[in-house]
Amino acid sequence: MASPDTLSPPTRPSPLPVLGFWRPAAAGVAAALAGLGLAELTAAWIAPGASPVLSVGALVIDIVPAGVKELVIGLFGTADKIVLIVTIILVLIVIAALAGVLESRRPPYGRVLVVLIGAIALFAALSRSSASTFDAVPAVVAMGVSAIALTFLTTRLPLGVSAAVESDGPDRRRFLVYTGATAGVGLLALIGGQLKAAATRAADTARALFTLPAASVPAAAIPAGASFDVAGITPLITPNADFYRIDTALSVPRIDPNTWRLKITGMVENEVELNFAELLALPLEESTTTLACVSNYVGGDLIGNATWLGYPIRELLARAKPTSGADMVLSTSQDGFTASTPIEALTDERNAILAVGMNGEPLPLEHGYPVRMVVPGLYGYVSATKWVVELKLTRFDQEQGYWTPRGWSERGPVKLSSRIDVPRAGSSVPAGPVVIAGVAWSQHVGVSAVAVQIDDGPWQDATLADAISVDTWRQWAFTWTDATAGQHSVRVRATDSDGLVQTSVSADVAPDGATGLHEVSVTVS
Repeated sequence: MASPDTLSPPTRPSPLPVLGFWRPAAAGVAAALAGLGLAELTAAWIAPGASPVLSVGALVIDIVPAGVKELVIGLFGTADKIVLIVTIILVLIVIAALAGVLESRRPPYGRVLVVLIGAIALFAALSRSSASTFDAVPAVVAMGVSAIALTFLTTRLPLGVSAAVESDGPDRRRFLVYTGATAGVGLLALIGGQLKAAATRAADTARALFTLPAASVPAAAIPAGASFDVAGITPLITPNADFYRIDTALSVPRIDPNTWRLKITGMVENEVELNFAELLALPLEESTTTLACVSNYVGGDLIGNATWLGYPIRELLARAKPTSGADMVLSTSQDGFTASTPIEALTDERNAILAVGMNGEPLPLEHGYPVRMVVPGLYGYVSATKWVVELKLTRFDQEQGYWTPRGWSERGPVKLSSRIDVPRAGSSVPAGPVVIAGVAWSQHVGVSAVAVQIDDGPWQDATLADAISVDTWRQWAFTWTDATAGQHSVRVRATDSDGLVQTSVSADVAPDGATGLHEVSVTVS
């Protein structure tokens, strides 16, 4: 007769306990960190535009639906790029931990996962319009180093981990040393890559600080009455450091002005090529122009006003002699971004320029150095190409700009709008006279009137500051003489120079700009 022991079912290994999970996960994270660090260091030296993190981020920007883009910009504003990079890193950490666990339980699936992630980075780097063979190297380094490090660490997990037996002996200590050393290599490589990038940034900054040529045509003088002395109102001229930045470049392109070229191609009789020295030698013109992003919601701050120095685009197009039928200029940035601009906006009397200066300084790197486009009256996504390298004469029915196939209108005239700067939404003000002030704009048309409404009362005219031109915003102010205690709503609306009154109908920013009236709630005490 068999004994009870012989009748017992065979013992199965118990699942990996929670206490044993962190070591394989740590191995995966350390391996990924080593691969990423060495890849970023490689990119800094031989392919600055092929950073795996930035390449994947750019790919995400390219494929993300317009609604998601607007949600992120609405939540985080100009910090959207930082949020994207942090999100990518956090996702990478989670995937790396999973790869470590998979490799410890079911090799080689962990390595397969690591290679797949690297392949995404490789695709992202090589899918850029300006990609070269060298751009593949950082992603290949990431794949190779991560897979080798993962194999090394998971085969040195403390004895007994795979059988759910915790080990605190020499194996455990050696594993911790190996893991820490692997992660340390990755961190040192990351720091090295950043130091190299910082050195490049310093060199670029020094190169950018050339002396701007004097304007052959100075900007129109700013009238003495163009600005109100009201605390909290938006400055008439936006300082460079405060000017909004919305673009698709996660890494600011670094362009040597000595190698920069602008080509005018497409439906032209004469193709034109211009270098930076030739551009600077032309009779440059100054003009003050307000630029706005199509993602600017009602009352938002994705708008700025600056004095720009540059050369009229219409003069260069006249050299190229567009052929009949061309109705669009497709401008291309050094990073591959494109914008579709109606040709009439670049050939009429407006100050559409290739800008080299901003508020008396060379263009900041993040605002398009060495050359960008500034076109009054159009949202930036169809006109304000930074780091511009090509103007192609074409047709709307033949080609599209970057954002058009992503759900945005092919033409983007700026819409009449206005904003309350003071008092701020949710603020508390004392009873009695209260100054309400802000800005209003209707680029290339001009603003003729602004009115304010308190609660559901009548619309009352505000005082307009003097206009610089039809291409700039105007400050306005209104004194609420009898503010009484309690909660109140304040609205503003503008009227343009053609008599069009700003609509109260609310519309989202997509596909061609937000509409509606800006309203703030204030407490009078």
